[in-house]
Amino acid sequence: MSLAKNVEFLRHFPKLNGFNGLGIYGRSASPGAQSPLVEITGFGTNPGALKMFAYVPEQLLPARALVVVLHGCGQTATGYDFGTGWSTLAKRYGFALLMPEQQAANNANTCFNWFNPGDIARGRGEAGSIRQMVARMVADHKLDSRRIYVTGLSAGGAMTSVMLATYPEVFAGGAIIAGLPFGIASNVREALGGMMQSTSRPADKLGDLVRKASKHKGPWPKVSVWHGTADRTVNPGNANEIIKQWLDVHGLPAAPMSIGDVDGHPREVWWNADGETVVESYTISDMAHGTPLGLSGNDERYGAEGAFLIEAGISSSYHIANFFGLTERVSPVSEVAKPEQAPKVVASAATESLQSSDLAARLWSRNHRPVRQPKPAPREPKRRGIDVSGVITRALTAAGLMK
Repeated sequence: MSLAKNVEFLRHFPKLNGFNGLGIYGRSASPGAQSPLVEITGFGTNPGALKMFAYVPEQLLPARALVVVLHGCGQTATGYDFGTGWSTLAKRYGFALLMPEQQAANNANTCFNWFNPGDIARGRGEAGSIRQMVARMVADHKLDSRRIYVTGLSAGGAMTSVMLATYPEVFAGGAIIAGLPFGIASNVREALGGMMQSTSRPADKLGDLVRKASKHKGPWPKVSVWHGTADRTVNPGNANEIIKQWLDVHGLPAAPMSIGDVDGHPREVWWNADGETVVESYTISDMAHGTPLGLSGNDERYGAEGAFLIEAGISSSYHIANFFGLTERVSPVSEVAKPEQAPKVVASAATESLQSSDLAARLWSRNHRPVRQPKPAPREPKRRGIDVSGVITRALTAAGLMK
């Protein structure tokens, strides 16, 4: 990519330490006190030097499922949990939650290194660390190894693609939010190109990238893809490429088998010969880069608005949990445990939701206004003597694309 294209590309990114850079979430003042996650150590050799955080509700339902959630750049496990409401869902529906966390020593802006060959292969780097965390959770809590799922935002979404491709026998399904396909980048130049332009590739070539990542021959994980049409950080075309990749892996046609609207946003669906939905796509109209929030199917709210946690009228966390089969096939924990107190539980949940929303507004409103629509950055007066090469180097380093 030429120097001019690099400059133009970086100019469109969100604010990064006074410049522009890749997926920076403003080092959100993560309200960790509002998340029940606890750190766990000693989960293996940890080749990727990641941190492990987890939450297991007091009552796990018989399904004993596990959801792995990967945060975006500049975020923390607890901050992303607070914003997306995954631990609230885990408590309500009785599944375990694992949230790996990147360290600044690995990446200056705590992005998962989704483009680094040493971090995206089986048994190596960050992918290997996440796999070890999953094994620890399954062993400690006797979880069902057939009901393990993974989801993530942005760099976490791209790392979700990595985990689904490199460990397809481990994960029954995944959800990629504002992410990228597996295997399209192995260095900084390719990562920038993929994010900026989302080059269209033949479906079979994309599928081959997944098939060659392991010796697995199937069955393959089911995949849910989410992307905002106004995303200027990760080109929305990447959603199409992810869909093409997994349709080819599943041997499905390009044309969707069903098209409809969910909470006002287009959803496309593909199912297998057994009638099970194995690929779905949500296109979030006019939404910028982030995780979409809104009321769930039971009119409850999970999570709270913040930096790159965007009110879009649809609860991605709830719908993803539903896609994983965690909300419909089993009854909520509260209803199973104490059916006679169900009205009180619902009222309490609604109250906690409102309190969480108000608290989020107080904690984040000063520096992290909810991003609804991207606005052009104000033009700055020209200055003399700018070291363009140095500026780009510093931006790429801060963005996590250079170590």
